[in-house]
Amino acid sequence: MINRILSSQISELLRYYPIVSISGPRQSGKTTLLRHQFPDLPYHSMEDPDQRRFALTDPRGFLDQFPEGSIIDEAQLAPDIFSYLQTRVDLNPALKFLLSGSQNFLLMEKVSQSLAGRVGLLTLLPFSRVEMPVAPLDEWLWKGGFPALYDKKTPPNIFFPNYLRTYLERDVRTLLNVGNLLDFERFMRLCAGRSSQILNLSSLASDTGISVNTAKAWISVLEASFTIFLLPPYHNNFNKRVIKMPKLYFWDTGLLSWLLGITAPTQLATHFAVGAIFENAVIVELAKQVYNHGDLPRLYYFRDSNGNEVDLLIEKGPSIHAFEMKYGKTVNPDYFKGLHYWAGLTGSPTAYGTLIYGGDIGSNRQEGRIVSWNALQEVI
Repeated sequence: MINRILSSQISELLRYYPIVSISGPRQSGKTTLLRHQFPDLPYHSMEDPDQRRFALTDPRGFLDQFPEGSIIDEAQLAPDIFSYLQTRVDLNPALKFLLSGSQNFLLMEKVSQSLAGRVGLLTLLPFSRVEMPVAPLDEWLWKGGFPALYDKKTPPNIFFPNYLRTYLERDVRTLLNVGNLLDFERFMRLCAGRSSQILNLSSLASDTGISVNTAKAWISVLEASFTIFLLPPYHNNFNKRVIKMPKLYFWDTGLLSWLLGITAPTQLATHFAVGAIFENAVIVELAKQVYNHGDLPRLYYFRDSNGNEVDLLIEKGPSIHAFEMKYGKTVNPDYFKGLHYWAGLTGSPTAYGTLIYGGDIGSNRQEGRIVSWNALQEVI
């Protein structure tokens, strides 16, 4: 098993909470991590019909099996046990329960209702750059970070079709009554074509042949199951000319590439979406760094009605750090245009921000800091 950075955060939270809940997409390694880190705790998955039935019909009897605690996978499928867990850990704080789930909205709803103040919350995403084997840029973008591609060496052309089929049959049917799964899959592919773009629900709905309200509901399903996330705009203290719609990104560029029909890393360099895929990959990588240290990322983008844009803003305390992403391997002065505009708009001193590009050499220039895609661990 490849070591996960988040493991230290799990141990840290268990010092203060009797329950730790880990959310994240399917196949991101939640179960493997918990069973490897806590081999002495019994494991049960609520996707097992017998175990789920036991937990739903006799929650006290189900929990009586675990006098010292347990790992409960896909816990949101047996919501009744949350109230009983609350009583047990209040009576015996030495108990240790580890919950995991791949449907974030459902899991968080049950946790917030029943376990407030008793649970530490973490998110496990697919491998970050420092957790996976070294790979060239295009292979990293194309393959993504799902552990099965590395631990089991499953070929992407086998993994992703089966991943999508499992996702559609389990999560989509559970979270929403989608009448035609083929329409939903087409909707996902259309979302992939809009990665790193401002989300226009009307256009997306029209291209899919569904209503805007249905598109909004389907976007919520993709968010809840950690398939996509929406990057909000930063518009504090600016005028009404600032764009206030979110941008759409995928949590894994391997899945994104597969939905776009890219079957080999050699196709990336000339693909129309390579810049968007690169931007998506870098933003996700920076978000993973924050999540892996137990924090919540405060990420935004900026764009005004004149087309002035900054790809990413990271808020750290009172400071806002600006980033631009460019797939090209040769630094072009135009790459700094957005950073220069942001510096002038905000009155930032000296440094214009950070350019992250597809080359291998980092440097500091008068225009700003330049960081290689392969040194993202040095960015924040």
